Amino acid sequence: MTDTLSSLDARVEQLAAQLEALTLKVDALSAKVDLYGAIPVKTGAAPLDDQFPDASEALLSWVGRSSLLQRLSTICFLLVIALVLRTVTDNGIINLQIGSIIGMSYAAALMFMGWRRYRRANPLAPIFTVCGTVLMFTIVVEAHTHFNALPSVPAYILLMLTGLGTAAISYVYRVPAPIAIGNLGMCLAGAVIDYPTPFFPYLGIVLLTANLLGYFTARAHRYSWLRWILLLVTLFMITLWGIKLGMALRSGEVPLRILAPAWFLPLLTVFTAIYVITAFMGIIRSLPGKISRFELVLPTINVAWAFVLVQYVVSAMGGDGLMLGAIGVTVGAGHLAVAAWLASRDRKGARGANAFFFAGSVLLGLALPETTGNMLLSLPVLAAVALWAAIMSAKWRSGSVRLTSYLLQIYASVTLAVVSFSRETPPSFLTSLVSSGGIACMGLMQYRWCRNRKPPEESVFFPRIDKGDLSAVTILLAALLSAFFMLRVILYQVSVMILVPADLNNAFRCSQSVIINLSAIVLMFFALAQRSRELRNAAILVTVIGAVNVFLYDLILGHGIPLVVSVLSFGLATAVESVILGRWQHQPSSGPDSSHL
Repeated sequence: MTDTLSSLDARVEQLAAQLEALTLKVDALSAKVDLYGAIPVKTGAAPLDDQFPDASEALLSWVGRSSLLQRLSTICFLLVIALVLRTVTDNGIINLQIGSIIGMSYAAALMFMGWRRYRRANPLAPIFTVCGTVLMFTIVVEAHTHFNALPSVPAYILLMLTGLGTAAISYVYRVPAPIAIGNLGMCLAGAVIDYPTPFFPYLGIVLLTANLLGYFTARAHRYSWLRWILLLVTLFMITLWGIKLGMALRSGEVPLRILAPAWFLPLLTVFTAIYVITAFMGIIRSLPGKISRFELVLPTINVAWAFVLVQYVVSAMGGDGLMLGAIGVTVGAGHLAVAAWLASRDRKGARGANAFFFAGSVLLGLALPETTGNMLLSLPVLAAVALWAAIMSAKWRSGSVRLTSYLLQIYASVTLAVVSFSRETPPSFLTSLVSSGGIACMGLMQYRWCRNRKPPEESVFFPRIDKGDLSAVTILLAALLSAFFMLRVILYQVSVMILVPADLNNAFRCSQSVIINLSAIVLMFFALAQRSRELRNAAILVTVIGAVNVFLYDLILGHGIPLVVSVLSFGLATAVESVILGRWQHQPSSGPDSSHL
């Protein structure tokens, strides 16, 4: 057996030497062709066509300068040798294990030859390196998956060594091709091995190595596309791991060895920390230049994916949701602190701060319900964070943080509406009152604060898309929505106290229309007092909502005195608005909000 291996190695070395000699001959012939092509042809008179060179000649000149033919011929020769080795193995001349070893040795030899040619600045160096890398990944996957000639642990180790080897070549010679191919191949080959039931801890280590190398590659060569591919593959494979593990735990089965329950949470924590650190370092190293979109969205994708996946697995394990929520709130507050620190470094726009601020807000929105045990109790906290974000946006001169505060306030109000409408009766009078009242107050305070201060000039969204800051009207509407639910809770409690159960639903349904119509009247008086077009338009919108509620619901489902009061309230609202709008036309515009439509 030893004699057979030595003779095969000798043949491989002989073929490599012959290939190198043939490559040198091709280089010499190309040099001669270029020399003869450079000699000018003397003629008596220059033809007119000399002013416009022939397209075929220009194409041939480019082919000669780019060494395209040399590279194609080299790829063919390298492929021929690989196919010969594959044919010898398939025909049973040598067994599969020895054939795999010879093939991997040949791929490693090609990578080494590429290393040597990079040292001499040979144009064929990328061909040898890339071909050797692709062959190595292909042979490892095929030997393990199809032929069972390579165990899982050596396969994963060979993938990592190949990726690290290409990274070393790129680092030494400052070239992007080896590490890009090696990193991408390591990630994809690791995902393919034993799919869909790999040994997930080993795969996680391979993916972790690939993501770390991807960060350094993108930093050196601006390969954001590579990091996107690595992120998507990692999210898919780790999510597959979590789903399989959660399904096994929920069904009461003992998880298989490949699922490795003891490895899941620690490895997921490492991935989350690595993504946070690489995003932070990427933003720091990019300042004061342009920050890539990948670094800006990575913190949010990271925290949302990690928390939802951990929540699913922990609930399947029967773990404590309170502890998970407390950890999530702590990490979310840490993201907000990082955003404040980044804002302090850049006084002219706080670039990169909103990436962590938005991520921290999303994580708080996911973790606070787990901590409080009640979705309604967590919403006023988010509304307070939104108000604080609006105030900080002026200090940081960040329009993106101000826009995030709008979204956060809207999320709190809309979630309140969804939770309230999803139940026939409020879960708790005090809880519902505090939640809706707190969100309404925070929203109105934020709206007034934003109307008294213009958006930062350093932002991109407001000067280019929303010059008049019309998006702040959404905060007003969100606050009005929360105020409606606050009054609705109070009215329901009063109705329960004074009405019999048989009349409760009819009275409560019609009384909601009364709340809407009276709110429209109050808004119209405020609009007239402040000469605010925004409040006037909001009052008209509320009146339209009241009309829909009265004529499409109350007239069909309601009856008795509650229906009479509902229709009367809408008539009163339209009459008051008619008088006020008539006076509006005869008074000059004034007030701080009169310019807003």
